[in-house]
Amino acid sequence: MKQSSKVIRRALLIPTTLLTIGLVSVRSAIAQIYNPIELTGGNEISDTLSESDIPTGVGGFARDYSIQLFEGDQITIDLISEEFDTLVSLLGDDGTTVSENDDGPDGSTNSLLFARIATSGQYTVRVRSYAGQGTGAFSLRLARLQEIQ
Repeated sequence: MKQSSKVIRRALLIPTTLLTIGLVSVRSAIAQIYNPIELTGGNEISDTLSESDIPTGVGGFARDYSIQLFEGDQITIDLISEEFDTLVSLLGDDGTTVSENDDGPDGSTNSLLFARIATSGQYTVRVRSYAGQGTGAFSLRLARLQEIQ
């Protein structure tokens, strides 16, 4: 009985070890795939939203940018595209939506978001198309506003 028990344990050990290695490899691959682009205030980025970006799960794709913001910061985020109806979101470090804008005040389908930051932390600016309809070139600009003393 002891011999068969050892054989069973060895037989289970190998697949369990392979499964563990496989899960670690998958987690590592996912961690390497998701790497938001660092965004610095005042810089304009020209980029492209494509089908190789992050699937939203409700149709369409998203492209993420990471930025460190501080309590009291007042920011604007401009998202402009001639190729798709833009939607810009500002996400907190816990993934919750802090602010979002579909259409800017000029009546176009470009987005303009204003936000005052309540808590310092790493934030994500998410670019996507309205209702998941469209991809293409865009420009993104984040600016920190100065308070007038």
